[in-house]
Amino acid sequence: MLRPRVIPCLLVRDKGLVKTVKFKDSKYIGDPLNAVKIFNEKEVDELVVLDIDASVAGREPDYALIKKMAMECRMPFCYGGGISSVEQARKIIGLGVEKIAISSAAVQNPDLIRQIADEIGSQSVVVVLDVKKRLLSGRYDVWINNGRKNTGKCLLDMCKELQRQGVGEIVVNSIDYDGVMKGYNFDVIEKIYPDVTVPLTVLGGAGTIDDVGSLIRRFGVVGAAAGSLFLFKGVYKAVLINYPTFVERDALLEKYLSS
Repeated sequence: MLRPRVIPCLLVRDKGLVKTVKFKDSKYIGDPLNAVKIFNEKEVDELVVLDIDASVAGREPDYALIKKMAMECRMPFCYGGGISSVEQARKIIGLGVEKIAISSAAVQNPDLIRQIADEIGSQSVVVVLDVKKRLLSGRYDVWINNGRKNTGKCLLDMCKELQRQGVGEIVVNSIDYDGVMKGYNFDVIEKIYPDVTVPLTVLGGAGTIDDVGSLIRRFGVVGAAAGSLFLFKGVYKAVLINYPTFVERDALLEKYLSS
């Protein structure tokens, strides 16, 4: 039986673990390898690691760091950042990574998804769509380059095109909710949910485990991804890596899926 996934999402900049707010004001958190080790102990469902500067800087993925993280990971591991070719995707999968995540390159050239899916399998191809809402029309546009450039492309149209190209999973990341910790953006998911037939993961805004539960109650079997929720504790956001136990997750699912 399929069940919702609860997924920590780690951001990497200059080999360090950071956290942003609305894609700005990055705060250094620590060593990403140490975070991976702790999440191993907490037996997380899956781990996503995104190098947030690689594509903007036009540089190759950091294969040495990826290899170290993949060797350390004891959970399904998805890596994104700087991937723009079939060869890069193949090389990363060869390092022991289960999924690769693409953002800017996929939005600019959706055909790339088909090429990579043909090489490594659709199940290993994830596209992360960073989105903002237009104030007047209410439409969500897809942004690239770390939220710096509006492509003008409609989120719903982009999702449909990616599915035609064979994407295995879509992650929708709400830029204005990033790091705010006031709950997920349900509005954006409602606009695309009926038309997305591949696994869908939601990122941006979770501040409590009940936010995760509310997402699951509303949309069922989706991926609930979060950064700040699993990195900070308390009103002063002290750095403390945390994650619900198996018992807590089962209780969460039972509570919200049955309500």
